[in-house]
Amino acid sequence: MGATASVASTATVEPLLKPAIFEKTEAVIRSEPFPYTVVKGALPESARAAIAADFPNYDRSGFFPYQTSECGPSVQRIVDEMQSPAFADVLGDRLGVPRLSQYPTIVTIRKWSKETDGRIHNDSKSKIVTALLYLNDTWPDTSDGCFRFLSSPESFDHQVGEEVKPLYGTFTAFRRTETSWHGHLPFKGERRVIQVAWLTSKEELERKMKQGRVTRFLKQIFTRA
Repeated sequence: MGATASVASTATVEPLLKPAIFEKTEAVIRSEPFPYTVVKGALPESARAAIAADFPNYDRSGFFPYQTSECGPSVQRIVDEMQSPAFADVLGDRLGVPRLSQYPTIVTIRKWSKETDGRIHNDSKSKIVTALLYLNDTWPDTSDGCFRFLSSPESFDHQVGEEVKPLYGTFTAFRRTETSWHGHLPFKGERRVIQVAWLTSKEELERKMKQGRVTRFLKQIFTRA
């Protein structure tokens, strides 16, 4: 009895999101017009139901700062694994950022999108790498809401590679450069995604976390009004 209990207590839990996803033959890794990667099937099918049940139940659109109290165990595991040194360093190697794990991270989560979301933009210089993990069971037969890498800020027609449907287990990430334009066509509805960004400094992390708390507070006020 004691020996069995000892074996069980030392057993390792299999990660939901593994660094090995980047070794998949179908994984897309590009360096032009800026470094980015796309991996489909990054999560096991066996975890789909649990992740859906553990996803935060936001009732408003937008990205919200990650809070463990709002997420169930499987979503907390995914967030931890996305930020782990093992995963971050492999991702960084793919995008040309050695030891990505040395940089602080900020995690935000979205459940709903409104039609004004997704406009073409480039991230601020405070971001080094941004990663997105999509968690939607189905998606309409449309380009609306599908993530696009772009060669210029002028039009969504300046698309680079295939657009990324935000389906369960689809992972994408890119390195911020002066030309890392991206966005998605307007979409209104449920669009589940976990976003992790590696930042240039702890000062930037503190600034963004404070900004996130203020934004969330204002959304709560205007929603009740």
